[in-house]
Amino acid sequence: MTISFVDLDVRPILRDGGEPFELIMQAVNALGPDQGLRLLATFQPVPLFHMMGSKGFTHEATELDGGEWEVLFSPARSEEFTALAAAAPTPIAPDGTSEWPAPDQHLDNRELDPPEPMVRILAAIEAMQHGQVLSALLCREPMFLIPELQKRGHQWQGGFEPDGTTYKILVRVAGNSEPVA
Repeated sequence: MTISFVDLDVRPILRDGGEPFELIMQAVNALGPDQGLRLLATFQPVPLFHMMGSKGFTHEATELDGGEWEVLFSPARSEEFTALAAAAPTPIAPDGTSEWPAPDQHLDNRELDPPEPMVRILAAIEAMQHGQVLSALLCREPMFLIPELQKRGHQWQGGFEPDGTTYKILVRVAGNSEPVA
């Protein structure tokens, strides 16, 4: 099967502080059966790899000059898709925050451009102990962060605050070797 690629350059959106996730999903949903997506981004979109894998795509990432990335998402063959689906993270839905301890750390990431909020949150939870809770404020829903938290076994709960513009996420840190039960 010969794959033709549809180009999507989200670098200008990311440089302007925007969130290209919706545009990426629109492009993916418009692909034909023998089409893939060539994505150009200002960072390596690792969480997108897992999400696209669950949709039946493999990826090949190449770093370009200046730290930018080209990622080719290709439709997986049936045996590849079965393996990708089995490896896709299962959502870890917290059973409410009433049993969680108060947050040990607070981050306000509302003024940061992507991917800095995700980078800061992941760095912070790496330094925290099993069971501790991080609270973070964001200016948008963290579409790329959630799969990364799930992959690492952390629990999370989040949603928009009453102001409608601030997204608050709580993350309960899993241990280094086993997920939080």
